[in-house]
Amino acid sequence: MMNSKATRLVPVVGAVCLAFTLSLGAQVQTETSTTSQAPTSKTTVERGTIVYVSGNDLVIQMEDGTLRHFNNVPDSARATVDGKEIGIRDAKVGMKLEKTVTVTTTPKTVTTVQSVTGKVWQIMPPTSVILTLEDGSNQQFKIPKNQKFNVDGHIVDAWGLKKGMRVSATKIVEVPETMVQHQQKLTGSAPPPPPPPADQPILVVEQKAAPVEVAQAAPPEALPKTASPVPLFGLLGLLSLASSLGLRTARKNR
Repeated sequence: MMNSKATRLVPVVGAVCLAFTLSLGAQVQTETSTTSQAPTSKTTVERGTIVYVSGNDLVIQMEDGTLRHFNNVPDSARATVDGKEIGIRDAKVGMKLEKTVTVTTTPKTVTTVQSVTGKVWQIMPPTSVILTLEDGSNQQFKIPKNQKFNVDGHIVDAWGLKKGMRVSATKIVEVPETMVQHQQKLTGSAPPPPPPPADQPILVVEQKAAPVEVAQAAPPEALPKTASPVPLFGLLGLLSLASSLGLRTARKNR
């Protein structure tokens, strides 16, 4: 972006300094250089939430409550949401977006130096002069107002120029410029999942502990039947017999 320009005319001994008004040919030598100053940066951050999206139309509610309508968002526009790059077709209501804009401004000065050499062919003081260039062509140049010339050590104005004088003219133009660079980054996060309906009970799953198996002792094995009731009956009979013998002996003793 061009702000202003400054022109410096540099006189030399035996030469005049002229302002060029015509399109000069190969006889005019031009050199251009650019110097840059330290750049400055400014970063701004804007945040908002998508409240409406349809096709390529988007409405975002900013942090201050204002609504911004973005019409015909290009399909090439991209945003990084939760680490994934998405386009306008992937935008959802409830997404939160954050735009970071960094503006870098670099002041520059473009310096253009033009020089020409020729002989005065015709002088129309105080406004212009026609020079015969080295290739034999004639070109007209405008003389700046109140311009003074140093010719062979003598300071003269446009009226002091004479036909046949050899003239070297140099014009220096300095144009301040400002280069502005915009860097934009758009990030965001997906909307939270919707809450369950109010009339639908929330299912609570209880995790039960796995049943512990307790080893039960095996019932004792039945003992084998080794006795018989016959010997028992014999023993009872023997006791009865002994008792009767004892009673008889007691009676005899009486």
